[in-house]
Amino acid sequence: MLQQGLVLLVAGMGIAILFLFVLSLVTTGMSALLRAFPALNVLPDPEPKKAAAPKSAGSEDAAVAAAIAIALKRK
Repeated sequence: MLQQGLVLLVAGMGIAILFLFVLSLVTTGMSALLRAFPALNVLPDPEPKKAAAPKSAGSEDAAVAAAIAIALKRK
């Protein structure tokens, strides 16, 4: 019975390693295929990043001063 368990263990591990090896080959092959033929790429083009609007320091200072004034007024 122990021998059957070991045979099953070796067979299972062999199948798992074989599957992972084949998976690695297929993944590498698909990557090479998509690099060779860009027309086959099914992923959408990345959206261009929008430039952030520059913040003016004066408006931020005014907002902080207004928040402090309101907080002091509420006391």
